Amino acid sequence: MPVTLTFPEPHVGLLQVSRPQVLNALSWEAMQAFGEAVEAARMADLRALVVTGGGRAFIAGGDLKELAAYPTEADGRRMSRLMTRALTALESLPFPTIAAVNGPARGGGSEVALACDLRVLAENADLGFVQVAWYVTPGWGAGQRLLRLVGYARALEWLLTGKVLSPQEALEHGLANRVVPAGEALPAALDLARGIAALPPTVSRAIKEVLRAGLTLPPATAARLEHELFPPLWAAPEHVEAVRRFASRKRTG
Repeated sequence: MPVTLTFPEPHVGLLQVSRPQVLNALSWEAMQAFGEAVEAARMADLRALVVTGGGRAFIAGGDLKELAAYPTEADGRRMSRLMTRALTALESLPFPTIAAVNGPARGGGSEVALACDLRVLAENADLGFVQVAWYVTPGWGAGQRLLRLVGYARALEWLLTGKVLSPQEALEHGLANRVVPAGEALPAALDLARGIAALPPTVSRAIKEVLRAGLTLPPATAARLEHELFPPLWAAPEHVEAVRRFASRKRTG
């Protein structure tokens, strides 16, 4: 299978692209399987999802050797629709998602990474916005995601010049949450996912919902959502018990 969904930890999913012979470049079959794996993750009892590539690369974009046989505008529309739908679904999962960028993420691979909420990069990884080398724009939604993350001028420059960011550059510009030694991206991402999965899902999902609302809604509307989500969590047993334990320690300390 070119894409698999497994469950290495309780409430943690691992979506892995496994086409190492082509650096995990996505064929039509792999694109379809990627979208199906995202949908399966949505239906599973998950609190966090890690996305990674097998072997020495994250995802090297589309499999151009295969896609060269599909040069028409209709073919381009089909591919854009397929992966835009998959990455929109990935981005809109109710639980946090983490890209374990274990190696190069070029073109479509950088698009997949940006569709995740968090990114852990290995020191031998990169994020390459190289679509312009093939005389195309990003086609799976990365243009808008990059714009939100780094601003207009920087996004424009990177897309016009085919910028390939080192892990340290990605960290400095807010595209990477953590940089870890080579070979440690997946373990570090799973460790982060494990910590998230230990939280009550109502809390982690509410935090993601509040922040994502701020990306698309007017500030006042997003603030109202934050106000609405807070009271039920305040009254939830987990919060009440945490406050009780804190108060008990203060009395006996």
